[in-house]
Amino acid sequence: QRALSSLSKKPLPSREGRKQPSGALTVQQVEVEEELVVAGLRHQSDGTFKADGTISLIRGRKTVLVDTGGSWDRDFLLRALEDRGLQPEDVQIVVGTHGHSDHIGNLSLFPAALTIVGYDVSEGDTYRPSGLAEGHAHLVDEHVSVIPTPGHTGQDVSVQVSGTSAGAVLIAGDLFESCSDEETWRGLSLNPALQEASRQRALQSADVIIPGHGLPFRVLRS
Repeated sequence: QRALSSLSKKPLPSREGRKQPSGALTVQQVEVEEELVVAGLRHQSDGTFKADGTISLIRGRKTVLVDTGGSWDRDFLLRALEDRGLQPEDVQIVVGTHGHSDHIGNLSLFPAALTIVGYDVSEGDTYRPSGLAEGHAHLVDEHVSVIPTPGHTGQDVSVQVSGTSAGAVLIAGDLFESCSDEETWRGLSLNPALQEASRQRALQSADVIIPGHGLPFRVLRS
């Protein structure tokens, strides 16, 4: 089942098990919220698995939705937006961190939004140059940017939110499946070597990571 997990209500797990200071993630008027599936990836006895992805909402100068869940999450997503006083037409930018169906299954709910899926940036049927394929960030505003983090697929992106009370936040898609994914992520990766390089860069720059299938976690550096 889906559950709301607010960053301001519980301590974040970390990759070394220590707790972080509490507090909402805010950048002036920017708030980062996330709807999370606690189970994430659930392996079945017949060799299949069920997946629900993290859906994140950034509210600031622009209202940004990062990943839309699968098509089976449609009612949940509409209800979650309505609970926050939002309709689909209020979302100005939708980012799909990559092209898997559990992350972009509800893009059709947001036909008026600027859409970023992987390295493609489009508005309606018009595609814009972005620089993501050349390794450049795509700036949303002075605090929010979309950055290339390939490896899980060939064109993964993450959304970086700077200057929050918890530090730099990275909404990472499946760059990280969860906080404790060391035994699993390589088996789901198109290019493990490239993804490892992207993961290491993320761990050097982010203070909090929101993974694709689990709770946010804090990065601890010595």
